[in-house]
Amino acid sequence: MWAAAGRASKMLERNVSSVLRPTKGMDLRIKRGFCSKSQEESKQKPQVEGHTFRVTRYKPSDWEKKILLWSGRFKKADEIPETVSHELVDTAKNKLRVRISYGMIVLTILGCIVMIIRGKQAVKRHESLITQNLERKAREREEVDQSASAKP
Repeated sequence: MWAAAGRASKMLERNVSSVLRPTKGMDLRIKRGFCSKSQEESKQKPQVEGHTFRVTRYKPSDWEKKILLWSGRFKKADEIPETVSHELVDTAKNKLRVRISYGMIVLTILGCIVMIIRGKQAVKRHESLITQNLERKAREREEVDQSASAKP
């Protein structure tokens, strides 16, 4: 199978015009990114007319301070600085979201296990929706028969 695929690709390579055909020894790896700057250029801090860019900082609310504590970034509320970066709060919120989603997954699995156990217990007691519906319909028929016999 692989041999047939190799032959087909060689045939297609011959038919492709020389303009479209890559040169031999060319690196054909896909580059994922918006630009192809070298690593040295990207390590330099961006400057505009002598000014360096700083990470914007802001004062977190009480709720965001609790999130920073719950995410494990800080051990005590006293350790949280007065101003923090947006990225720090965002990563803490994302960590908390992941933990909450894991908790919901665990609760869902536990709920499924509980329902399976209760269903098996109901089968042992011979309870099912069919028997419950038949009993309810039998009671309704008896009520209709009693009301019909009570009317002279």
